[in-house]
Amino acid sequence: MAEGAILTFPADHPAFPGHFPGDPVVPGALLLDEALAAVCAARGLSYEALQVHSAKFVHPVRPGQDVEVRWGDAPAGLLDLQFLVGGRPVAHATLAAGGSS
Repeated sequence: MAEGAILTFPADHPAFPGHFPGDPVVPGALLLDEALAAVCAARGLSYEALQVHSAKFVHPVRPGQDVEVRWGDAPAGLLDLQFLVGGRPVAHATLAAGGSS
């Protein structure tokens, strides 16, 4: 993984009251959305140029935790993303360019 970013979602983020009350978890869609924005900014890509090919969430991310996102090129023109909290994998995703699936 050659590139990366750190994402943090503050406890007052508007997604938390509904996801889940009393036990807040960063929604997977929010995690992916912010990661895609970081990839696009780093690589000069259009947000519309990427789509989520696959995603798996293995541990919850809580408010205030720093999420390290690492990405790099994968076979077949895909982009591989790893999400870590404290060095522990919490999610993995693969992105495809354009109409690839």
